[in-house]
Amino acid sequence: MKLSEFWLAVSDEFGEAYGRVITHDLVLGAVGGLTAEQAIKAGTNPREIWLALCKAADVPPNRWYGVGQREPKKQ
Repeated sequence: MKLSEFWLAVSDEFGEAYGRVITHDLVLGAVGGLTAEQAIKAGTNPREIWLALCKAADVPPNRWYGVGQREPKKQ
């Protein structure tokens, strides 16, 4: 996931305004106790941040791949 795809998925899932709030304020234990914005600045993979954000915000698993994003191929 590219950083631009991360921001698109955040905006699609949470809305632009709330998406900015949640990425700024919600502390994500799965990425070392950082917010999404802090994790991005620290160089954490955007996919890892997105999945941590989805889990922390109780996003249903069927939407973890981002609204409008293709789901990965089943192996």
